Formats: sequence, C-alpha cells, structure tokens
Amino acid sequence: MTLNLNLYETMALVSIVFYLGKFIRNKFSILSKYCIPPSVVGGFIFALLILLLKVTDFATINLDTTLQNIFMTAFFTSIGFTASIKILRQGGIKVVTFLGLASLLVILQNVVGVSLATAFNESPLLGLCTASIPMVGGHGTAGSFGPMLEEMGIKGATTVSVASATFGLIMGSIIGGLVARNLILNHKLVTTRDENDTTPPEEVGDFNEENHNILSYKRLMNGACFLFIAMGFGSIISLLIEKSGLTFPSYIGAMLAAAIIRNYYDFRNKELMEKEIETLGGLSLSFFLTMALMSLKLWQLFDLAGPLFIMLFAQVALVGLFAYFITFRTMGKNYEAAVFASATCGFGMGATPNAIANMDELTNRYGFVHTPYFVVPIVGCLFIDFVNSGIITIFVNLFR
Repeated sequence: MTLNLNLYETMALVSIVFYLGKFIRNKFSILSKYCIPPSVVGGFIFALLILLLKVTDFATINLDTTLQNIFMTAFFTSIGFTASIKILRQGGIKVVTFLGLASLLVILQNVVGVSLATAFNESPLLGLCTASIPMVGGHGTAGSFGPMLEEMGIKGATTVSVASATFGLIMGSIIGGLVARNLILNHKLVTTRDENDTTPPEEVGDFNEENHNILSYKRLMNGACFLFIAMGFGSIISLLIEKSGLTFPSYIGAMLAAAIIRNYYDFRNKELMEKEIETLGGLSLSFFLTMALMSLKLWQLFDLAGPLFIMLFAQVALVGLFAYFITFRTMGKNYEAAVFASATCGFGMGATPNAIANMDELTNRYGFVHTPYFVVPIVGCLFIDFVNSGIITIFVNLFR
C-alpha cells in the first residue's frame, strides 16, 4: 500500500509529529536533560515507524517536502542576521579566543572524520557526516548538508548526519562534567564554592530558549520581510557562487546577504528586528527538523554500523581531549577555564543549550562565574554556524 500526502496533509502530519515529540519529551526527563528537541524526538519516532512499515513490506508513505528547503533557508538566513562584527568587537578577547578555538575544533573534527572514512574505504564525504556537520553543527546543519551530499552520490548521508547529531547531543552532555571535574581535581583549582556545600547557590546560569515577547504585527511583519529580502538577494549570490564551479549549500548566499544587511544596520545604528527574526528562524528550524527526521531512511545505517560506531567515538575522544588540554590551557588554566572546557564538550558535540546545561551542572556545584555565560552564547548562537558552514564547504570541495 502506498500513501501519497499532498503539501497540506504533509504539514498537518508534521505538526502532529512535532507535538507528539513535545509530549514524549515532557514525559521523559532524560530527553530534556540531554536537550534533545521535540522535533528530533517526534521525527525520529516517525522514522522508526517508516522503518517498521518498510521491513514488514506493509506500506509506503510519501511526503511532499516542498517547504523543507524553504524552512531550512529561512533558519540559516536568521543565523546570518546574528553575524555582527560590532558584537564580536564588544565581546572582547575572550569571545575572539573562544571563537578561534571553536573554529580549530571544527577543522580537527573534519580531519578526523575524513581520515577514518578513508581508512574504512568509505568516501571522505561520508566522514564529514560524522564530523563538524552533526557535531558542532547539530541537527540543523546535519539536515541541510545531508541532502546535498546525497545529491553528490553519498548514500545515506542525511541519515548518518542526523543520527550522529543525536549521538553527539547525548555524549556531549555526558563527558562535559567528567572533563571539567577531572580538571578541577587534578589541577587543584580554586573554585568559588565548595562542592560539599549544601546551601543553594546564590547565582546560576540561565539560557531560556523560549522568548516571551509581546506580539506585534508590525515588528513581526518587518522581521519576515527582512528574512525574505535576504533570501531573495541570497539566491542571486548563490547563483553567482555556483558559476565558480564550487559546491556550496543553497543557503550560503542568504546567510551572506543577511550578514551584510545586519552589519549595515549596525554601522548606521539602526534597529533590526532581531527577536522577531530569531523567533521566525526558530519556528522554521522546528518545521525543517521535523520534516528532515521524518524523511530518514534508517535502514541505510545497517551496513555502516561498525565504521560509524568507531568514527563517532573518535569524535568523542577528540572533543574530550581538546577541551581538557587545549580549551583549558588557552582560556587561562583556572576554574573559569574549566567551565569553558565543560562548555566545549556540549558545544562541540551538540548545541549551545548543551554547553549551557553543562556549565549549569558544574557551577551549581562549584560556584558561578560570569564570563563563560557571556562568551559561549555569543559564539554559539551568533558566529559558529557561519564559520562551520564555510569550513565544511571547503572540505566538501576538497574531497568531492
């Protein structure tokens, strides 16, 4: 039996699957603990259902994913609007330093991924699907680069990327506290709070991913218009880039256009509808991720199980060692540097919320420090996706 859903039926199903994921996430605290989004929970469950239907040869469900690329581009365009040179300068040397470390980690992740894939006689591009695409990039980057790599002949690229991103979310949270606590104990670091102190901490970090703003039609409309203008001009930029013969993800032009608009407004000291653009970008990401996860072909993982397992744990080792030896030493070799190291584990294998969650766990026990809570969100939410996409694009063109 074959079931073909049109655009409206697909979006209705996507919405239901999203709320299913939200319901299940609220029921199982471990999913919230590891910062796994409702889109991933619901979409992955639907993908398991599709796998069951395929294995039993019972039915095939075909979705109309016309809007998936639009949602993806809208999300990455909203990321482009955060690339503010003015904010980067205001953040000071710690922001620049941590961004440099994050960029180095991206390069090392891709080198490890490409090297191991080659050792297993797989395409180097498949190695990128276990590297910075899903690790620093997370599910959003995994869902965008996967289809592009599949078009280049890498079978199962999307499935491998998204599965690796889910693995990264969990492992990044697990090793964050382990790395930081060992740094504190081994280096006898002076913390701002005794770990045996039972009194509640005076201050804790706060990273609220839900923005409770007053809804304004004018501001929301302006934000939407900024997004579409950047996407429109971005399509022209992408067309010009394609003529160079290089391979770029479709959203790169839109990100560049958004960054140009953002910095122009910063230069003129004019207000940009940042929260509205961020909200629309988050909405787009939720729909895009849900659709991407629902379209996963999980059966493509069967033949890659062994090599995939080794490549993913190599990334865990890389991030753990990078945080312990490089982040800690570069950021000052003190307690604050240990907090940065814990953030690197979540940040390098998942997303900014994972990094903040790692820091929260650590600072609740050993005491609060301000700087990491300022630096990590700036790098994670404003700059690293831009840098990561550029570095991935370079690797794709080197090994295609």
